[in-house]
Amino acid sequence: MTGAARQSRPAIIFIVLLGIVSLFADMTYEGARSIAGAYLGQLGATALAVGLTAGIAELLGFVLRLVVGVLTDRLHRPWTLVILGYLVNLGAVPMLALVGQWEIAALLIVAERVGKALRTPGRDAMLAQASSTTGHGSGFGIHEALDQIGAVLGPLLVAAVVATRGEVREALAALAIPATLAIVVLGIARLRVPDPGKLAIAIDPPATTGFSRRFWIYLTGAMCFAAGFVDFALVAFHLDRAAIATPSAIALFYALAMGVDAIAALTCGMAFDRVGFAVVPISAAVSAVAAPLLFLGGFELAVIGVALWGFGLGAQESVLRAGIASLVPAGQRGAAYGTFGALFGIAWFAGSAAFGLLYGVSIPGLVAASIALQAAATVVLTVAARWNRPAPTPTA
Repeated sequence: MTGAARQSRPAIIFIVLLGIVSLFADMTYEGARSIAGAYLGQLGATALAVGLTAGIAELLGFVLRLVVGVLTDRLHRPWTLVILGYLVNLGAVPMLALVGQWEIAALLIVAERVGKALRTPGRDAMLAQASSTTGHGSGFGIHEALDQIGAVLGPLLVAAVVATRGEVREALAALAIPATLAIVVLGIARLRVPDPGKLAIAIDPPATTGFSRRFWIYLTGAMCFAAGFVDFALVAFHLDRAAIATPSAIALFYALAMGVDAIAALTCGMAFDRVGFAVVPISAAVSAVAAPLLFLGGFELAVIGVALWGFGLGAQESVLRAGIASLVPAGQRGAAYGTFGALFGIAWFAGSAAFGLLYGVSIPGLVAASIALQAAATVVLTVAARWNRPAPTPTA
């Protein structure tokens, strides 16, 4: 084993451990999210209450990352907020099985997103430190691939419990199992690597007093990417309303998208380490093809569109995050990931709201808007790609 390989082995183990944490965590909250709307309805919530709960939870979960990211950098103890965030994020889910009022369930759903906001900037900063040894693209790609395996397994677990037991409450209670496993593995990761900064061996970008202009250009492109990416909730609504797919087929479509997401995250991440930022605008360009296939075609084209939608989601979660790690020095990464998450989420929320309005006015107009925003993302991210040369990736 070479010296470089010996140095990268602890980093790879740490990345995989965090990936396993995310696998079990995604099983927990994605499983809950697959039936949260129906559960709120069973408890007496109106459609407006369900929509507001989901929208407020997502928006709050993204916006809080801005503050949490800055706090993570100032504390110099990323594990504190990461562990707290996972406890809140995962603890809220099985508690849903115990409530009898929709208002309390709604508060727990919001709490779950707040917990995710608390732990995401610090976790991504730690991943950036570890993946500086292995290559940022591969590190984030491995993590996202494991993450999405959980995103597939969680809804399948819930569906199996509901099908066999007939109770949504029992399905939510069953999610305590992956939640507990996530906390256990998180504890193992904490014991193995109390200071993730010691895993970093690559040269950081030069330290600055603020984010560079190229960072803001990159973030602008990412925001265009987010705003132009149609949320699956609207995709599912269209497939059902247009009688393109049955509800059970739509669930399988989502599973397909999550599977493609996992593969895309890993392959795009590896490509990022080989060719650098050039892969980022390419992923945006490929993602732009999804909307016309999903909203203007039939069943067969929708299958292809869902696969491309999953590809775009995987690229977002791997190479976009890897790009931040390559643009910002270690001491500013918590704030960088918090800023990225907040503005990315606001752009996603704004785009989703606009597409919801456009759907009732003109579906071709919706498609045109999505393509235009993704094209803008491709152009802006291309500028960022040509501006920056990829950092050298350590080799064994």
